Amino acid sequence: MENHALYYDTITRLTTSISHCRDPEEVALLTAEGVKTSFNVKGCSVFLVDRETRELGIVASSGLSDEYLTKGPIHFMQTIREAKDAIPIAIYDVMDDPRIEYPEAAAKEGIASLLGVPIISHDKIMGALRIYTETPWEFSYNDITSAQAVALICGMAMDMCRMYKGYKTSIEILKNMRRDTSFNTNKWTPFEGVPQSVEKSICDY
Repeated sequence: MENHALYYDTITRLTTSISHCRDPEEVALLTAEGVKTSFNVKGCSVFLVDRETRELGIVASSGLSDEYLTKGPIHFMQTIREAKDAIPIAIYDVMDDPRIEYPEAAAKEGIASLLGVPIISHDKIMGALRIYTETPWEFSYNDITSAQAVALICGMAMDMCRMYKGYKTSIEILKNMRRDTSFNTNKWTPFEGVPQSVEKSICDY
């Protein structure tokens, strides 16, 4: 990561790209790629919380190998707790911090320092955004707040995509229901089967 704050135009470009997405996974991928490039770091990953397994499941990453990404489950209740406590976590040395679950895997990947920030939307913790550097890095206040801003944008965009997909599905269901009922010719009305004219003698009764 470069030794300066993330410029506003970088966040603007990232936000503009994300705003065109209609899929949560696409938002996560653009975020990971954008953070890696903009922050000039080794890699970035986006995780979402699995409420059943209590683990962080990776959704997208950039700059990290498949071997590192599949090293094992990440328990957000027990290790780096940015996704539980909703606070940023900065680790200077991944080889000398008990919160790192897989220090050997991190060293093999060439990771020296890590910054994790929560992904939050509508006051609910969705997951975590993690940034990895190749050289030891003292994350500054500007580094942390910039990462938090990107994580918030990512969370809101993923929520909006889910809502969009939900509304789209609901509209399609309603359209199909209307199509099925509008052209049904087997329905009877109260006047079906009634003769159009009757003899006068019958009416006299």
